[in-house]
Amino acid sequence: MNKKLICRKAVFAMLACTTLTSINAQQKEYPQPERMKPGMSEYWTPQPAIVTPGDIQTNSAPSDAIVLFDGKDLSAWESVKGGPAQWTVENGVFTVNKPTGDIQTKQQFENFQLHIEWRIPEDITGTSQGRGNSGVFLQGKYEIQVLDCYNNETYVNGQTGSVYKQTPPLANAMRKPSEWNVYDIIYSAPIFKDDNTYRVPPTVTVIHNGVVLQNHTTILGTTEYIGFPKVAKHGAGPIILQSHGDPSEPISFRNIWIREL
Repeated sequence: MNKKLICRKAVFAMLACTTLTSINAQQKEYPQPERMKPGMSEYWTPQPAIVTPGDIQTNSAPSDAIVLFDGKDLSAWESVKGGPAQWTVENGVFTVNKPTGDIQTKQQFENFQLHIEWRIPEDITGTSQGRGNSGVFLQGKYEIQVLDCYNNETYVNGQTGSVYKQTPPLANAMRKPSEWNVYDIIYSAPIFKDDNTYRVPPTVTVIHNGVVLQNHTTILGTTEYIGFPKVAKHGAGPIILQSHGDPSEPISFRNIWIREL
C-alpha cells in the first residue's frame, strides 16, 4: 500500500477520534433536561369567579346575572320610540302590545350570554312569516328570528333561530304553540378598524330548547328585511324585542336574564 495513503488514513482516524472525544466532552459539560412532571404544565391562579347557578325549579337566574324581567314589571325596558315600555305584564309574563311598537333594554351591552323564554299563543293563525313573528336584536343591530316554525314552512334564512336573512338554523327545534321555547344566546361584539369595517366581525351561538341552531356563526352585518347586510361602526347596544305587527300576535316572554362576558 502506498505509504502516503496509509499516512492520510492515520491522520483522518486521529482527527475523527479527536472530534468524537471533543463532542462527548461537550455533552458531558451540560446537564440533561429535567424530565417533565404533571405539575410543570399546571397553573392555579387566577381562580375563576364562583357563580351560583339558577334553580331549575324556580327558573331563577345565575348569581352574577342581570335580571331583565323577573315576572313583575318592565322597569328594565323602554319603548324604542321613547318613554316606558307598554307591553302587557300579567301572571309573571309579558306580552307584545302591538300598537306600542318594539321595546328595548335601558342598559346597553357588548359581549354577553342571554337567556330568554318565549311562547307562541295556542290559537295562532297565519302562515310563513305571518305566524307569530318577532325577533331578538343583539346590540340593537342583529336579529335572531322568533317565529312559529312548528308545521309552518318559510324561507330557511327566516326560520326560527336564523340570523335573519343571513344564516339558516342548523335544526328546527320548535315546540308546538302554547308551549314555552327557550333561547340561550352567546354573543361576541364586533371590533372595528379605523375605516369602520370589521376587524373582527360579531359572532353568535344560539341554543333553542337545548338544540344548537347557530354554532359560533359569523354575523355579516345588519339584518336587513330588504337588501343585504350593512356594516356600520357602533358601540354597546340594547337588546330589542320586536313587535312585528302581525295579526297573529300576541307573543309572550318570561324569565329574561343576561350575563356580561
